[in-house]
Amino acid sequence: MTARDRRYEPKHVEARWQQAWEERGCFAARESDARPKYYALEMFPYPSGRIHMGHVRNYTLGDVLARYKRARGFNVLHPMGWDAFGLPAENAAIERGIHPAIWTRENIATMRAQLKSMGLSYDWSREIATCDPSYYKHEQRMFLEFLEAGLVYRKESWVNWDPAEHTVLANEQVIDGRGWRSGAPVEKRLLAQWFLRMTAYSEDLLDSLARLKRWPERVLLMQENWIGRSEGARVNFALRAKDGSVLDPVEVFTTRPDTLFGASFLALAPSHPLALRLAESDPPLAAFIAECNRIGTSEAALETAEKRGYDTGARAAHPLGGTNALPVYVANFVLMEYGTGAIFGCPAHDQRDLDFARKYGLPVVPVVLPPDADAASFSVGVEAYTGDGTIFNSTALLDGLDVAAAKRRAIDELARLGRGASAVTWRQRDWGVSRQRYWGCPIPVIHCPDCGVVPVPLADLPVVLPEDVSFDRPGNPLDHHPTWKNVACPKCGRAARRETDTFDTFFESSWYFARFCSPHEESRGFTRASADYWLPVDQYIGGVEHAILHLLYSRFFTRGLRACGYLGIDEPFDGMLTQGMVCHETYRAADGRWLTPDEVDKAEDGSRIERASGAPVTVGRSEKMSKSKKNVVDPARIIEEYGADTARLFMLSDSPPERDLDWTEAGIDGAFRYLKRLWRMVTESAGALPQPNSPAPARIEGGALELRRRAHRAMFNVTEDIERFHFNRAVARVRELTNAIDELAGDEPGAAWALREALETAVRLFAPMMPHIAEELWRELGHADLVAEQAWPAPDAALIAEEQVVYPVQVNGKRRGELRFAKGADRASVEAAVLDLPFVRAQLDGKAKPKVVIVPDRIANVVIEGAK
Repeated sequence: MTARDRRYEPKHVEARWQQAWEERGCFAARESDARPKYYALEMFPYPSGRIHMGHVRNYTLGDVLARYKRARGFNVLHPMGWDAFGLPAENAAIERGIHPAIWTRENIATMRAQLKSMGLSYDWSREIATCDPSYYKHEQRMFLEFLEAGLVYRKESWVNWDPAEHTVLANEQVIDGRGWRSGAPVEKRLLAQWFLRMTAYSEDLLDSLARLKRWPERVLLMQENWIGRSEGARVNFALRAKDGSVLDPVEVFTTRPDTLFGASFLALAPSHPLALRLAESDPPLAAFIAECNRIGTSEAALETAEKRGYDTGARAAHPLGGTNALPVYVANFVLMEYGTGAIFGCPAHDQRDLDFARKYGLPVVPVVLPPDADAASFSVGVEAYTGDGTIFNSTALLDGLDVAAAKRRAIDELARLGRGASAVTWRQRDWGVSRQRYWGCPIPVIHCPDCGVVPVPLADLPVVLPEDVSFDRPGNPLDHHPTWKNVACPKCGRAARRETDTFDTFFESSWYFARFCSPHEESRGFTRASADYWLPVDQYIGGVEHAILHLLYSRFFTRGLRACGYLGIDEPFDGMLTQGMVCHETYRAADGRWLTPDEVDKAEDGSRIERASGAPVTVGRSEKMSKSKKNVVDPARIIEEYGADTARLFMLSDSPPERDLDWTEAGIDGAFRYLKRLWRMVTESAGALPQPNSPAPARIEGGALELRRRAHRAMFNVTEDIERFHFNRAVARVRELTNAIDELAGDEPGAAWALREALETAVRLFAPMMPHIAEELWRELGHADLVAEQAWPAPDAALIAEEQVVYPVQVNGKRRGELRFAKGADRASVEAAVLDLPFVRAQLDGKAKPKVVIVPDRIANVVIEGAK
């Protein structure tokens, strides 16, 4: 059979090279290596049963980077593991009658095989699963050391209670007032909970964001807003009950002390101590509070709920001497967890307060006069005025001052009167880690009636989950277990009770990146030496949906581990890449059923019909692939039909990694056609080429010389593109090179040698992206070694030299930097590079697309409305 007759068979080719890499130990990482280290990590998956296209994209991006860095001479750590605790395993136990551990292990085995079929360059010797006692015993020890260091405490707290899953949810896990997994309406409950003292590091977590130079701007902004530093004042309001008796004063935190003379009411959170005390003698108030408790404690729940209040009859004296007493309400939109659990309402300058005041007929007194407005006629209608201006209607104390000066004057006067002081508060709260479920890490404490809370001795770790549990009734199976919770107190020996709550599963994922450094270490989770060598993670890759929860928890955990001597670093992840979602059209049958892509065909007229019935199908917009709308494509089918390299190529070439990707059958077909074309190009030429590593001939001219230039420019450009995560551009550069091979291959002096160099260059540049076919073609080109072990190709400076020009880059006419381009570079390339500059991206944040004015070979000016 000739090379022309042979077909590319990905199924056989890919399995063969996966075995070869494993036998050679190509991807094993060792600390003893003299090369510089590089730690590449993608967020590890929950073992739900099968990988999905989001996994394929995420792990392909990380694999390209890991293989590229290895070829560039780095000692690469690229591990994989399983975020294996969680409620879906318990749900499976209930629905299918299978133990969570068995369900989880079976899923891990299935998904491991699927990931291996993708040809990912993981060091599988470092594989971890967070449900293993060998893993979670270390976090139990960390918890106890955090407890000793004052970073853990227990208190009664109002929590988000998911009545379907019978567990507590963090505020971030409540979406639109519902549990993020169950979808059930969330309620408030008062429970004793374990907390990690994240607020001890709020200022550090905020200030350190400025040092994360390789994180996306939107992720940094999301973290900044979540941490939420606010400067203002704490103000004390003297109160009297409706019977005239004196009540304890209420403290309010406000960022707008300048608007105190516009106050028309006070509002307390339903769980505020004063609200609960007043409710003891006011049954309607008690009923109102009970109703509020059914909303949930998250901001999202309160934002969507109707704003309601209950007038307690109590009245507050104005702290700056205002003449009118302020009514004191209990309101469903005030959170006990934020500020002090009490607010003063200034309706004229806060929309929520205005809506509340209009509903209950309260005064609306403007105290900030907009520029150019007339004080005698200015009033507030249906929209609060929240802009800057001059203070008025606020007595001689503040009238005539601007907002900033009025804030300072009001705080000074409050301090003089002993009724307040300047203060800083944080939106971020401490992390409640208690969960009322079985399939999680047991919290290692014991409750003794005499000794109180007693840590489990280190020698008794791990506290292992019992296997003989049942899920035949609601609630936590650990509470129902007949023996597991019963234990002797380590201090006094008397009968005591284990803590039956388990950790929030974010606990495990907040330190797993460190466990990969020495996953077989038995004493403290990882050795300090291995952590000092590998950490921080050089490049972390995952979805933007984890920008607040996981990333912020991991940053806190790193600080806690540093305080306890485990780590010497400040930040866990030096670089962060958030990939976009994989999307697909949605299909709906005439009766409203969602249809999978496999259930839909294209009719002769181009419309879509249901495959089973031929009935018309409504095509919806492209959305994130989801089981609920059935617009999912099974990666296993794609790999079986087209091969892993085809799936990888499509994931890389269709769009930039940070943007959403639309999956289409036409796209995957096109990627497969290109692989077959590349196969034919190499196999049909290999027999006529000089031997591998042959010296360059003395003369290389004409098209052969130009082909060399194109190959070396491809080396340079692909290197630049991968370094900048422009993977789609990198693919395009290599495809341009293969087009040039078709265009320029000839018979002039040096043509065969130049053709070999160009083909080998294409194969080596594609090796991180399509590793299987790259190995096969490397072998076809006569090499006996592995392309996975080849150094990255380095361009010859003489062959890529072009006349270059310097473009000064301006923003709104002010010079901010410069870029170098080949003379005559096309306008689109210059504009794309200019818009990618960090100082331009920073100015663009949240603004409309700017106008880019380019004077060819001379200057580029970005016009951004509202930029500084």
